[in-house]
Amino acid sequence: MSLIALLLTVLVAVLHVYFLVLEMFLWTRPLGLKTFRNTPEKAQATRVLAANQGLYNGFLAAGIVAGLVLGQPVLVTFSLICVVVAGAYGAWSVSPRIFHVQAVPAILALALRAL
Repeated sequence: MSLIALLLTVLVAVLHVYFLVLEMFLWTRPLGLKTFRNTPEKAQATRVLAANQGLYNGFLAAGIVAGLVLGQPVLVTFSLICVVVAGAYGAWSVSPRIFHVQAVPAILALALRAL
């Protein structure tokens, strides 16, 4: 695996840890409100759902990191594919912006890992 592929793969994991923090801990705070374009009222009403979503993002990051640490490329590939699927669904159901932020880095990482 090339260094660029490894760095992109790690970037995807780091992004998902960041998403976990945003959704689990900062959802109702100014950064979370701005990032997700929420009102304080809507954020408060949806905070439990967002925390659950953040937890899933943490699992995606954990799969990537565990696969890298344990030398299990199949786990890394599976986790990256899950990220792409989640990003595609988010783009379809919420905003196309999600595809660019979440799925595109994972697609690039998968492509470079396949070389």
